[in-house]
Amino acid sequence: MKNIVVLVSGGGTNLQALIDAEQKEGLGGGKITCVISSNPDAYALTRAADNGIKTKVLVRKDYPDVAAYSKAMTEALKEEKADLVVYAGFMTILDEQVCNAFKHKMINVHPSLIPSFCGKGYYGLRVHEEALKKGVKVTGATVHFVTAECDGGPIILQKAVEVKSGDTPEILQKRVMEQAEWKILPEAARLFCEDRIEVSGNIAVVKRQQAETVTKAMM
Repeated sequence: MKNIVVLVSGGGTNLQALIDAEQKEGLGGGKITCVISSNPDAYALTRAADNGIKTKVLVRKDYPDVAAYSKAMTEALKEEKADLVVYAGFMTILDEQVCNAFKHKMINVHPSLIPSFCGKGYYGLRVHEEALKKGVKVTGATVHFVTAECDGGPIILQKAVEVKSGDTPEILQKRVMEQAEWKILPEAARLFCEDRIEVSGNIAVVKRQQAETVTKAMM
């Protein structure tokens, strides 16, 4: 079994998608063993508690700087023996020491088709506001490995979502979550736990599942 630790800051809808997937079809041998929040009031903590998942809170303002906070987070993840770390609406900045300690073991879901509408400052509704301003006809979501470069890690999965006439940022955000984020984030976690993701340079390749061969004796 692989230990999955989920990092959160808010409502935890992506966390709920992971919990639902684990309960329904499983996460490829992975199990959500801990949820760590940067916000003591995050509803995601309630979601975790309601499902019997251990929780921890690490508040940024309790630490003098990003380096100290990142060190504390790294230590917490090591204490939990995290095999996979999932950013699920985690809005607090961590530095490269966490990425280095868990290289190609941290994934994030971003609400656009990277490299569009990503990078520093692109989060939450702003992503969808900019997509609508640009007049794109298709948007979506991306799951990628977390690196020191914001939204720059190897892409694991992407799913496209149609932009419709009359969309507001809020409507588009909801559609992207329902049709893309909540589907590909659990799938990426499952693929990781099944050891089906290989990384070469900045390219992630999903290995096909080997078909089982059944040999029947001839009568």
